[in-house]
Formats: sequence, structure tokens, C-alpha cells
Amino acid sequence: MVGVVTAAAAVAAAVVFGLPALRPGTTTASLSAGGQVTDSLGSSLAGDTGHAMNQLPQSDAANSSRLGKSAAARSKAAKPAAKASAAKTRAKASAAKTPAKAAATKTSTGHAATAKKVATSVYLNPLRKVSGLLAERIDMGADFGGSGPVYAIGDGVVTNATADSPGWPGGGWITYQLTDGPAKGLVVYLAEDVTPTVHAGQHVTPNTVIANMYNGGAGIETGWAMPDSSSAESQLPAAGGISGGGPFPTAVGINFDQLLHALGVPISPFNGNAAPYGTVPSNYPASYASLKA
Repeated sequence: MVGVVTAAAAVAAAVVFGLPALRPGTTTASLSAGGQVTDSLGSSLAGDTGHAMNQLPQSDAANSSRLGKSAAARSKAAKPAAKASAAKTRAKASAAKTPAKAAATKTSTGHAATAKKVATSVYLNPLRKVSGLLAERIDMGADFGGSGPVYAIGDGVVTNATADSPGWPGGGWITYQLTDGPAKGLVVYLAEDVTPTVHAGQHVTPNTVIANMYNGGAGIETGWAMPDSSSAESQLPAAGGISGGGPFPTAVGINFDQLLHALGVPISPFNGNAAPYGTVPSNYPASYASLKA
């Protein structure tokens, strides 16, 4: 994949982040000159090109005496009063039930509102409807093959949406900033063989299709983007300054893949468990275990 970022953007974003390692022993990689361009801050701006090499081939009546008839008459005369009394009792019981019923309805409505609020803050698998999903390598982000709709991970606001970005094979480049959940404030990118279905400034939810993925040869790449949405976070000095030439997997790439894995996406069989290069800025979650069902 190819990522492009200006040195000015890199400098501005680098000031924001700290440099804690994702795993003990992780070091920031020194980049070779082959396939990369390194600026004065050590931010490598060359792009990534590999996908293909990584693919793997839801009542009785009675006769009465005169005495009996008299008793029956008295009983008959008493029935209206008894009936009226019973009706009064029922009315009283009904009146007593009405407030209780209203209270029950109010409680039920309150629970429903609470459930709805909780549901909107949950992240969902963004690749759940992709046909023939193939987990490929982890580089600046996580690579996948397949075709179909791609959803937003959670509630957010679209910051970029184009189908002809020159920096990525296939041209797709969509970014959105999460506004809820454990990664609130962070920016997600979706790139390469995707056609946007959203526009900048649009609010999205986990049920919003942000792009359609097609079989264009490159597949897709998705991961953490820079705060200004210009390119992959891994290219900033704060994350190790690692661009498309590697070394891979990047620490922020693995961090994002761990988020996807917690949501049900298969982990990369190629380098998903490898030691990462670079670092994860301190404002990124260290674990997504709380998201697992």
C-alpha cells in the first residue's frame, strides 16, 4: 500500500503523541533507503505494495314449596345489590391496578431507552458482510481480500471520502473519527479497492455502510490514521516512522488488528502474532478485551 503525508503534517501530529512500546522489547525500526523516502524527522513516506503474496489459496332450577319460593324471591331481590357491590369492588380494583400498570409501562419504556443508548456505544465487526473475506498481512494497517459492504466500526464523523487518492492502489481513501467507545477521538482509515458511500462531515454508526469493497487486485487496508486524516498513523515519528516499505508488522497495525479480532474478524495467519516494529502512541487503548462477547 502507498501512504503519502507531508512533513509539516508529520511534525504537527508528532507533538501530540507519546512513544510507549506496545510490547516489552519493541524497538523503533531504522528504515533502509530501499523503497522509502525519509525526511529530516525520520518519517518514512514511501508506500506499501503487497497483498497478493499474502492470500490463502449468523344453576340449577328446582321445584319449590311456598316457603322455598319465598326464599327464592328474597334471594332474587338481594342479587341486584350484590351485583352492584361486586361491580363497585371490581371498579376499585381496576383503579388500583391502573397506576401500577402506568408505572410498569414507564419502567419498561425507561429500560428500552437505556438499552438503546448502550447499543449505540458498542463497536461492531465492520467486515461482517464481506464475501470471501481473507485475512492477509498486517503492515501499516490490516490487509484483507474479498468483496462487499464495509461498515463503520462505531459512531463517528467522516473526515475524508474519495475514490481517487493517488497514494493508495485502487484509489479509495476513507477516514472517520470515532466519537464513542474505548477508542473515542481516534481516526480510522479504509483504503485501496473501495468505493466510498459516504461524504466528509457525515455522521455514521456501526450500521452505516461507508464503502463497497471490490475485487481489484489490491484488496483493502484498514487501520489507525493520523489525527489530521492525511495518511496512516504508522508513518508519524511518534509511531516509529514506518511507511509502505516496512519493516512489518507495525505496532499500530497490530493494535488495530487486535480491535478487529475482538469484534470477530480473523487475525492474520501470516504475521498477526509477530513482534511489532515501531511504537503505539500513549492515547491508544492497550487492550480491547472488554469488547469481546
